[in-house]
Amino acid sequence: MYAVVETGGKQFRVEEGSRIMVERFEAVPESEVSLDRVLLLGGDEEDFKVGTPYVEGASVIAEVTEQGRGPKIKVFKRWRRNDSRKMRGHRQEYTALLVKSINPTPEAVSAPADGDGADEE
Repeated sequence: MYAVVETGGKQFRVEEGSRIMVERFEAVPESEVSLDRVLLLGGDEEDFKVGTPYVEGASVIAEVTEQGRGPKIKVFKRWRRNDSRKMRGHRQEYTALLVKSINPTPEAVSAPADGDGADEE
């Protein structure tokens, strides 16, 4: 089973045991977090759920393994005929996650309550 989750404005395809590096958020290393913005649940062709926009009740449980900063990227700007230039650097902060489990939507949630269904005549 796999899932597509959204976090930090980006989408990630995850499976149980996979490691991902997402946009940094506040969490203590070695703690568990729940990613509730699940866009898609997949597995077999018969077992496939697409959210509108999110799959209701589904979540991905992950463990925070590390908080860190990526490699330095140099940003160099130069303007022609002006003898002007500017050099800056940037290091993106990230949170490394280890996916523990994918929890699909319980079937009882999708069933309509009494009185919500169509009347049969």
